[in-house]
Amino acid sequence: MKNAQFLLWKNYFLLISLLISVTAFSQNQPSGKKPEIKELDEVLINNNSVEKRKKEESLNVETVNNSFIQRNLGGSLMQSLQKLPGVKTISIGSGGSKPLIRGLSFNQVIVVENGLKHEGQQWGADHGLEIDQYAVNRVEIIKGPSSFIYGSDAVGGAINIKPLPLPSKNTFGGSVDITGKSNNAQFGSSFNLFGRNENWFFDSRVTTMDYGDYRVPTDTVHVYSYAVPLYKNHLRNTAGRELDFHLSTGYSGDHFKSVFYFSNVHTKSGFFANAHGLEPRNVNTDLHDKSSRDILMPYQEVNHLKVSNTTSFQFENHAFETQFGFQNNFRREWSHYVNHGYMPPIYPEDMYAPQNLERQYDKNVWSFSAKDEFAVNRHQITIGSNAVYQQNEIGGWSFLIPAFTQFNAGLFIYDKIELNEKWFLHGAVRYDYGKIKMESYSDWFQSEISENNQTRLEYLQRSEDLTKTFDSFTWSVGANYNPGKLSLKANLGSSFRMPIAKELASNGVNYHYFRFEKGNPNLDAERSYQLDLGMEWAAQNWTFQLTPFANYFPNFIYLNPTSAHDIYYGAGNQVFEYEQSKVFRYGAELQTRYYFIKSLSVEIAAEYLYSEQKSGSKKGYTLPFSPPPSVLLGLNYEPEISFLKDSYFSVDYRITGKQDNIVPPEKKTAESHVFNLAFGSKIKAAKQDVSISIQIQNLFNTRYLNHTSFYRLIELPEAGRNIIVSMKIPFLVSR
Repeated sequence: MKNAQFLLWKNYFLLISLLISVTAFSQNQPSGKKPEIKELDEVLINNNSVEKRKKEESLNVETVNNSFIQRNLGGSLMQSLQKLPGVKTISIGSGGSKPLIRGLSFNQVIVVENGLKHEGQQWGADHGLEIDQYAVNRVEIIKGPSSFIYGSDAVGGAINIKPLPLPSKNTFGGSVDITGKSNNAQFGSSFNLFGRNENWFFDSRVTTMDYGDYRVPTDTVHVYSYAVPLYKNHLRNTAGRELDFHLSTGYSGDHFKSVFYFSNVHTKSGFFANAHGLEPRNVNTDLHDKSSRDILMPYQEVNHLKVSNTTSFQFENHAFETQFGFQNNFRREWSHYVNHGYMPPIYPEDMYAPQNLERQYDKNVWSFSAKDEFAVNRHQITIGSNAVYQQNEIGGWSFLIPAFTQFNAGLFIYDKIELNEKWFLHGAVRYDYGKIKMESYSDWFQSEISENNQTRLEYLQRSEDLTKTFDSFTWSVGANYNPGKLSLKANLGSSFRMPIAKELASNGVNYHYFRFEKGNPNLDAERSYQLDLGMEWAAQNWTFQLTPFANYFPNFIYLNPTSAHDIYYGAGNQVFEYEQSKVFRYGAELQTRYYFIKSLSVEIAAEYLYSEQKSGSKKGYTLPFSPPPSVLLGLNYEPEISFLKDSYFSVDYRITGKQDNIVPPEKKTAESHVFNLAFGSKIKAAKQDVSISIQIQNLFNTRYLNHTSFYRLIELPEAGRNIIVSMKIPFLVSR
């Protein structure tokens, strides 16, 4: 293993040297123009329009660029954004995670990439986002309900991944990103190539990642009271691989632009072998501990394909935009066949699914949206509509949710009124319609049914044909006041979410949680009302931002544990049923930064959230995955060094409070104290700025638990010390 790692890092640095040499050679060739760096477009965006948008939007919006992502690079895009207060993740190992905004996740938070809502299997805690973080240039995080913009599912907020800036005219170039991580011996690389003449352009990227089992600062974990020793602190079977491809191309003129986007993200990653539907004591440790880089069963394979076109054109004072999109999410879970209940002990040879295919989800999504932005006096008006149709098929020998089709459509109008340079008013109204049709499903094996002292065999029906329709009006009103250095905002709005197939019709064992989940076909649409406030102060050497909120759900959908136990499909798993209750939530985020001198500053980022169920069988309890309060203290030093550019050195100290306000079967989580270190710079190499950044996450190898982690249920601590080295090498050849 040591020899393999040595060869890996040796090849790593040989590749870096080769790329720098090639870059130097290309830049020394004769050229009619001085090369330009594509990233200049990003600097213009961040310095002006981002701050202007924050002052004119009544919603709380945070924006980060690719420099922020590179400085805080994690195992996934969402892990790279966790430094922002109010933003957390439900992490699945070291290579996957899903967003958690102010304690809400799954189908309550949406992710938008290049204007297209990302449609994966977002209903599952073990289903990460199929997003290549190397292809991300700028991200907007909207905290709070965004239903009037995006429709159903934006109850908790949105992650809006903005399109890449177009290449400069008459240029051809690209960049190479290289990343290495010590904790799981990850090697990642991403190659970007772009070009443009006057109007036609293309931008492409290929990304690969390969990583091994990640390590934790303990040699034993307890999986449901059973002690599991860890070989060399590695979590068995958490290795993975990823291969991504992106291409955007199109035409851009003065009044017309049309861009085609194509991407394909393919991942293969293992599930921690001691905690995925298997008895911990039955895991073949000799096989799993033989190598830390192989991917054995149980594991998942996911392929996500996206194709879309965004066309915009201007006519007089109107700006029209249309978008067509198609997505396919194909996810398979592979696991050894283990019979439960009345399942046959030997897998039938004539079955419709392979013996090791536990579950399969195949999702096709077609979408269309259009909007028109225009000004009338002091009014900036946007009128828009969208329609989405999705078809979901299932496979495998295990059942959890039925196959279904779903249709959603919406129409909205939004008005921003500029009363004067200090006052802005906002108003929006939206109508949504949705229809979901679920198919019946019966077991492929017979079960014994006892009635009136007689026993018979029967193929049990797990799901019935069911069609549900929903519609809703949502609204939003807000105001901004910007008197000089002070900026104030307020927004009051409603939001709406259709219940999903899992909530309406699930009927099976979720092996990730060792529980039986049962849907409720009588669920109503989930509604929410939220008040968001914001205050920001910016002086010469001091900034301060406070964003409190209050949120009320008259019918929040949640999974409630019952006293019943399953007798057909597992070893007596407890039955959980979907119910609705009234929920009240409130909290706030605080960000402040003080500059002692131009190059030295200190920052504080804090967050607090309180949730309480006001009705139902869990009245008085909080909600699952509620993040505890936390404070991030940071010291940043950005010296000016003559032969370097944009140098920085930072130390972060995160204090996370204990979480003893839980909802069973969650467990209480103790407080934690974690230090992180980061530094980096840009080095001039052949007229290009080569960016180098180094992070040391969990500097002191602290053992701590993350309350919002997927593996918190089995008391699995977070990853140990992790040294991350990343390098970005741009190259540009002018025509």
